[in-house]
Amino acid sequence: MFLIGYDLGSSSIKVSLLDANSGRCVGVVKYPEEEMPIAAPQPGWAEQDPELWWEYCGIATRQLLARYAVAPEAIAALGLAYQMHGLVLVDDAHRVIRPAIIWCDSRAVEIGKRAWEALGREACLQHLLNSPGNFTASKLKWVRDHEPDHYRRIHKAMLPGDYLAMKMTGHIRSTLSGLSEGIFWNFTENDLAHRLLDHYGLEPSLLPELVPTFGEQGQLTASAAEALGLRAGIPLTYRAGDQPNNALSPNVLRPGEGAATGGTSGVVYGVLDRLAYDPQSRVNSFAHVNHRAERPRIGVLLCINGAGIQYRWIKQRVGAVGLSYSEMEARAAAVPIGSDGLRLLPFGNGAERVLGNRSPGARINNLQFNRHGEEHLFRAALEGIAFSFVYGVEILRDLGLDLRVIRVGNDNLFRSAIFAQTIAALVGSPIEVLESTGATGAARAAGVGVGIYSDVAAALSGERIQQTYLPPAAAAYAAAYEDWRRDLDQLI
Repeated sequence: MFLIGYDLGSSSIKVSLLDANSGRCVGVVKYPEEEMPIAAPQPGWAEQDPELWWEYCGIATRQLLARYAVAPEAIAALGLAYQMHGLVLVDDAHRVIRPAIIWCDSRAVEIGKRAWEALGREACLQHLLNSPGNFTASKLKWVRDHEPDHYRRIHKAMLPGDYLAMKMTGHIRSTLSGLSEGIFWNFTENDLAHRLLDHYGLEPSLLPELVPTFGEQGQLTASAAEALGLRAGIPLTYRAGDQPNNALSPNVLRPGEGAATGGTSGVVYGVLDRLAYDPQSRVNSFAHVNHRAERPRIGVLLCINGAGIQYRWIKQRVGAVGLSYSEMEARAAAVPIGSDGLRLLPFGNGAERVLGNRSPGARINNLQFNRHGEEHLFRAALEGIAFSFVYGVEILRDLGLDLRVIRVGNDNLFRSAIFAQTIAALVGSPIEVLESTGATGAARAAGVGVGIYSDVAAALSGERIQQTYLPPAAAAYAAAYEDWRRDLDQLI
């Protein structure tokens, strides 16, 4: 018996095959190998074709079954993770009305700002846990204002994962966690955010039907089964946005636990057992996958836009042709903590919410031509990204999040011991590196939803810790971080 998990990103679809009996991940297929296209019809816009997502799901699923010689009849359930904060619109025949407005599209920023002031900052924070911001509700308001012909055709407005679930099951449904990420949920009233919807002039009927995060959300239709190469009737039993799912995957479900990722952007996601928000809205609070009104589990999300993208920039423009990341790590390890005074600020990938939506650009500070070589740049780049993570964790701690442990997948920046040890030293928490991936986590969660596993803990028992970074002596790291903080304070 097997489970399949999907992870829809903005660059690719990942599909994971899990042996439900052993708990072992059999394999993962990513498609396409090159990044999916993102259209930018105007500066600051970012759109994708949802029908392409569905096409790629079919290609990846068929490749997975063929590569690992698994029959469609052996698949017991499906789970789904997806890129957050996007907007997909369909008509009453479930046809896409316009390209999806995805997470990194900034066209609705001013709409969110005006709502933030009109509704009252404190009221938004108390009820929504966030500013309306540039989230899905504000994007839907933008369509209402700027594309009235499209708006009149809308039958339902969905998140990206809801669209894929619709293609699989024929049902248009969402979860509480999903509605909260779109800023459609009022936490104090445990209901739709009617005041925000009224302010924006949005009909509640445009939103999907609410279903639990775990449990049957529909069954694969005959047409969907043909498109995916599966059998009709397989239940979809889990869905969540990528960051809540990336926290579930390494078993981050309880207060005091945190998950982190270090890809193009960087994320720290911690769990609190109460409704909590940042008064300055530098981090965001959403319903975690195991949230219930009577037992709150709030995921507080810190995002650093300028993370892995900075290190890749350094690799491409400073390192020799063909230099690998492991070779960069080895060279950086020969440089002392603090990079001999060289400091990098990584904020060169657009507006940083953690900095109050400022876009200061990246900086290289204290470069000395007779002292610093490319190895110093390699280490200073890793340290600068790690320092930005720590800066964000300090905000999370102000909200009462006491991180006892940080769990990460074995990918991207967390393959660097320099990067991980710097964070562990300054945060004072161990970092556990697990074999988990988002798609595999979605497959495990699907097993909970279909009853193969008794609970999430049982589903995640197959995850193994590959490595643990214990907090090293912090004095040298603390001194380097204070120098970096002074640079940042001067910049902002």
